[in-house]
Amino acid sequence: MHRPLRLAIVGGGPTSWIGGMHRRAAQFDGMWQVVAGVFSSKADRSRDAAVGMGLDPARGYGDVASMIAAEKLREDGIDAVAIMSPNDTHYPYSVAALDAGLDVICDKPVSTTAAEARDLAARAQSKNRVLCVTHGYSAYPMTRYAKMLIAEGAIGPVRMVQVEYIQSGLAKPIEQGTMTDSQRWKFDADRSGLALSFSAIGCHAQHLACNVSGLKITAVSADVGALMSGRTVVDTILANLRFDSGARGQYTITQAAAGGENDIRLRIYGERGLIDWSHRESAYLKLNIEGETARTIGRGDVDLPPEIARLSRTPRGHPEGLAEAFANVYREAAEAIIARRTDQVIAAPNYPSISDAVHTMDFIEACLASHGHNGEWTYLA
Repeated sequence: MHRPLRLAIVGGGPTSWIGGMHRRAAQFDGMWQVVAGVFSSKADRSRDAAVGMGLDPARGYGDVASMIAAEKLREDGIDAVAIMSPNDTHYPYSVAALDAGLDVICDKPVSTTAAEARDLAARAQSKNRVLCVTHGYSAYPMTRYAKMLIAEGAIGPVRMVQVEYIQSGLAKPIEQGTMTDSQRWKFDADRSGLALSFSAIGCHAQHLACNVSGLKITAVSADVGALMSGRTVVDTILANLRFDSGARGQYTITQAAAGGENDIRLRIYGERGLIDWSHRESAYLKLNIEGETARTIGRGDVDLPPEIARLSRTPRGHPEGLAEAFANVYREAAEAIIARRTDQVIAAPNYPSISDAVHTMDFIEACLASHGHNGEWTYLA
């Protein structure tokens, strides 16, 4: 193909933080061009938003169905849809796009139930379409390298996985005051998903642990609830994990820890040693093998494998972060779409896929079921 793929944005208007992240990441490598979108449920506001982003106002639509119908009639119509609207819309919008023959890039969680996620997987497979989930943390150079090292046996068979994601955004009773539109739908259990913090950050942590370790969770013993007294939505999840290899794990998630600052950490212990990655030092990976000198591997090191080196955009010492990791996800999704369109052989995808999302929803449902039975061990579907 000799042109960028044409992308429509659903949600994520001009003032949206996550919308800006998606738009910048998509266009980072010149493989995507944002040309249309549904930026508001009101058609006039969506048109105004399109103008504000330098788009044709006629391509700022008031709803997804109208956008898909209109774009289908255009010679320069959209190739894919990126969805970052409230959680309860992810499934129906993904269905609409897939059924129209479009590829999909969806924010997490892709659905509100595991059954819906399985339905999306079946639709994507039957249409031979990409359904990519934007788990950006798994696309940092050093988390990808950690995954490679573990797959190559650098630390031996995995014995234990520890993952934590700590935030402070819900450390105050914000639901008792005046909330923004975004906060209102997040505190509405019918809109935010099975459990607020699972949908917001917990699915990222679960995906990171499984993606890097190469393992799937088979059973959980979970405590799910709220640190904030009187809160009716979930802000904290603590769980013990069992993996398909026999490894054990611990999972600690909260958005209500005062002083927490988007603190993500992953430690994977194998038979021979440890791999340790922290989001606060995302450019570095610690590797500690028993009987050897502990190593700190840096993004941009000259001896990194080419498939890891290509994930870095700037020389070592210059900061990179979530925007570049998001851009890696968008680039890999584009490469898969272009390969299909040009009849190239498509390797197993590196980008987070719908099959990952199915496992995530199975995990969330198992944690909730375990909590409902006083934390007893509960097997994933």
